[in-house]
Amino acid sequence: MPGELSINLTGNLKEKPRDEKLVFGTIFTDHMFVMDYEEGKGWYNARIEPYGPFYVEPSMMVFHYGQAIFEGMKAYRTKDGRVTVFRPRSYLERMNRSADRMCMPSIDVYFVHKALKKLLSIEKDWIPSSIGSSLYIRPFIVATDPHLGVRPSYTYRLFIILSPVGAYYPEGFKPVKIWVESDYVRSVKGGVGTAKTSGNYAASIRALFEAKKRGFTEVLWLDGVERKYIEEVGTMNIFFKIADRIVTPPLDGSILGGMTRDSVITLANDWGMEVREEKLAIDEIYEASDKGTLQEIFGTGTAAVISPVSSLNWDGKVITLNGGHAGETSVRLYDEITGIQYGNIPDRFDWMEEIE
Repeated sequence: MPGELSINLTGNLKEKPRDEKLVFGTIFTDHMFVMDYEEGKGWYNARIEPYGPFYVEPSMMVFHYGQAIFEGMKAYRTKDGRVTVFRPRSYLERMNRSADRMCMPSIDVYFVHKALKKLLSIEKDWIPSSIGSSLYIRPFIVATDPHLGVRPSYTYRLFIILSPVGAYYPEGFKPVKIWVESDYVRSVKGGVGTAKTSGNYAASIRALFEAKKRGFTEVLWLDGVERKYIEEVGTMNIFFKIADRIVTPPLDGSILGGMTRDSVITLANDWGMEVREEKLAIDEIYEASDKGTLQEIFGTGTAAVISPVSSLNWDGKVITLNGGHAGETSVRLYDEITGIQYGNIPDRFDWMEEIE
């Protein structure tokens, strides 16, 4: 166990932004949670302290060999003023799965969960209240050994920082245009695609940069071997509604299993919809479009929740969906999940955890 949690509060509080001025990921709260790890000693020195820079060595291993993992979750303010967090334990448990893949030490989920709740209690005035806004929670662990040489680090540091945010996409809940990536790949089976590690996102930047230059919001990744089977879209999992069935690629070794993905599957099953986790080739999607059985495409993720897709472009072949509007299933899922998150719909799945 890391021991007691120490708390050092700043006397220099920042001015809090108005909800309507919020964007995504540019403003940070007054405090953060920090904890250190040393091989043979374990996690220690757990503390809440003022948000700010920290001293690093230029030789710190994370800069050279990429041992870094992170998570992303959200806290909400309900219409009656309560503060809740969406599935925090599930995210922390996934962090341990990422740590295992990256040869990093696991965390005590119970202790970190308790520390997170304390941090949120201290910073609860930062949580915005308007629909579409939230407090984004970013836990991350980095390797800190000052060492040049490829091996696991012997020391690490865990942070949790908080950021009040507006919508992930500036356009909000509106359908997005997707570029199907045929040249670059994100991950392969046996790689680190199942871990939420920084390198996966670094690998995606070039393709996303080029897609945005073409006027697209996101990239749809194909598998890294045959360049044929659908995997993820940008930082999200992907779903298709074909002939009234909900279909999404299986978690078979190269795809990160999202909490929102899991929540969508749970909801769709609860509604009596047929849900399939199966391999989908990109040409099958175009065939379904030609037959008129492709009804909707949407991405799922913590940041955007549900992101309906208005069009796909694969080597110049364009599919347009629902006249550029969000489909009924996308809308229903978005309304249900955000309704639960903001306390407007009963939480019958016990996804939300209240913060005192």
